Amino acid sequence: MYRHLEHRLAQRLLECLQRRHPGVALPDAVIEQPPKVELGDFAIPIFPFAKPLRSAPLKIAEAIRAEIGQIEGIAEMQVAPPGYLNVRIDRAWMAAALAADQKPPAAIPPGKILVEHSSINPNKAAHIGHLRNAILGDTFVRLLRFAGREVDIQNYIDNTGVQVADVVVGFTHIEKKSRADIEALTRQPRFDYYCWDLYARVSQWYAEDKQNLQARLQTLHAIEDAASDTAAVAELISVAVLRRHLETMDRLDIEYDFLPRESEILHLHFWDTAFAKLKESGVLTFEGEGKNKGCWVMRRAGTGKASSTTEDTGDTEEITEEDQKVIVRSNGTVGYVGKDIAYHMWKFGLLGRDFGYRKFYRYPHTHDCWISSIEGEKDHPHFGDVAEIYNVIDARQSEAQNTVIEALRGLGHNEAADHYTHFSYEMVALTPRCAAELGYTLSEEDKARSYIEVSGRKGFGVKADDLLDQLIASAKKEVDSRHPQVSDPERLQIATQIAIGALRYFMLKYTKQSVIAFDFKEALSFEGETGPYAQYAVVRATSIFRKAGADPETFCKDAGSVGASDLAKNLIGEAANEIWELWLASSKTSYVIDQSIATTEPAYLAKHVFQLAQLFNTFYHRHPILSEPDEKRKQFLLATVAVVRRELIRTLAVMGITVPPVM
Repeated sequence: MYRHLEHRLAQRLLECLQRRHPGVALPDAVIEQPPKVELGDFAIPIFPFAKPLRSAPLKIAEAIRAEIGQIEGIAEMQVAPPGYLNVRIDRAWMAAALAADQKPPAAIPPGKILVEHSSINPNKAAHIGHLRNAILGDTFVRLLRFAGREVDIQNYIDNTGVQVADVVVGFTHIEKKSRADIEALTRQPRFDYYCWDLYARVSQWYAEDKQNLQARLQTLHAIEDAASDTAAVAELISVAVLRRHLETMDRLDIEYDFLPRESEILHLHFWDTAFAKLKESGVLTFEGEGKNKGCWVMRRAGTGKASSTTEDTGDTEEITEEDQKVIVRSNGTVGYVGKDIAYHMWKFGLLGRDFGYRKFYRYPHTHDCWISSIEGEKDHPHFGDVAEIYNVIDARQSEAQNTVIEALRGLGHNEAADHYTHFSYEMVALTPRCAAELGYTLSEEDKARSYIEVSGRKGFGVKADDLLDQLIASAKKEVDSRHPQVSDPERLQIATQIAIGALRYFMLKYTKQSVIAFDFKEALSFEGETGPYAQYAVVRATSIFRKAGADPETFCKDAGSVGASDLAKNLIGEAANEIWELWLASSKTSYVIDQSIATTEPAYLAKHVFQLAQLFNTFYHRHPILSEPDEKRKQFLLATVAVVRRELIRTLAVMGITVPPVM
């Protein structure tokens, strides 16, 4: 309701000014939130209207207040120097609408949105950095779906790249294993852990003798030949590791709709089709000399405009070597960015080709995840042809992402490029304390650092499953000590909910461009800005109703049997400001979700959840709800608890966090 009321207020203000000043071009009204509810619930700066209306802001504000008329949901407007309108909401009206969970109709833009996230190389176990990507992406999907948008979730699988080639090299050149040997290993539990260690060994093997790198180049070539034995080995490894990744993410309730693979982009000639278009349009040029001799190159994003012709007219701007991005190497292999350009052309329905599809993984509630194949099943969902794309990829891939966008523009697909968003984020590291708890030996210099970077090639890092296991074990110790009367399976379930809530909240509370230094103790704390703190607020609210022998959902539906006059009595006046602030915060769910989507920043939602939990805990300690002697006020207080509980559960669910029965 807060968002709806804000939109209504802005619209009425502009209508008022347009009546007074017909034909004058006016800027949009900006509505701010005062620092204290004592000043009002909305603050509208009038300064932007001063120049087009050729009048003082204070004079314009006075005219608006006098002429705007009654607005449903608004109690009063006050003019404040040097040129503000401070607006107060009709508290009883807002509280009744919020308690009844009224949802005014909202305009939902047409078209499907594609969110691509995780995209873990299928060569070893997922690690803590992958968890940040997946949790950000999954939460953004939940945000979009809450806002009513249709979303496809894709997880791009680079199964023909260097990382997979290196593990193949490890099995075939270092361990000398046959295809049958490798197939037997893939059936072992946590095969991805085996590959984790092997991948680090391969990196050491390359460092020992640079000639060993020839094995990588030969393997890369062989993997791209679908009929080769090397390609079959790579398929065995990548599919087995991919299944483990899906199992890991399933523990966090993270799901996917479609897994497009790089191998099909090659074998179904996506790249060949895109390559022809890129050459024809002049986006790619062939280098006949210099360090990139024999390569097809593209101008690096941000260095100017690519040539639009392949003819030697004498006036085509030359791309310097420093400005060149190699798309096809001189040996004929296609770089990652080239295949990504083809993939994104398919996403927008611009390629004229499609994948084959087959079912790959079924989630517990019978949702199927599909994977690309050369020849697929006849009946399958339709993927691609989307209106918008959000790619959740870390900040180090900014140049590659910008190159894809520039390629789309070079091909003349400006609308597609405008609706392509790189959802960028920074890395995850470990605090020295966390690294020590995980068994890593640290130097004195390491111990003094604020964080320690992880490295998959060096084998230094935190596997996602190990992290989850340790968080659950730590949470269970606490649950066991607090609730010994609860059965062990139930205590494990509670511990799992707390651990996952802690992890997801920890990954979301930092803004995307912040480096995260992960720490077990901080994430699992029941105090401060953590998942368990927010979960505990809901458990506390539920406990109030259990002790009262009442149902919180019923209180939400009928405003806790509190009439409009009683709502007004308990919410109006300076003494009621603290409780009104809690109701006002509870009304902002849709507002904050819209803000999180518009800025691609889920941290705003995490901050909102924390602030709502804080306000509720303050309210809980200051108001003896169950012992309140005035029955009507008691009903009002219970209605307050019910509304806050509902909004906390709702917002936590958008963050992928469930609430256990006890803490």
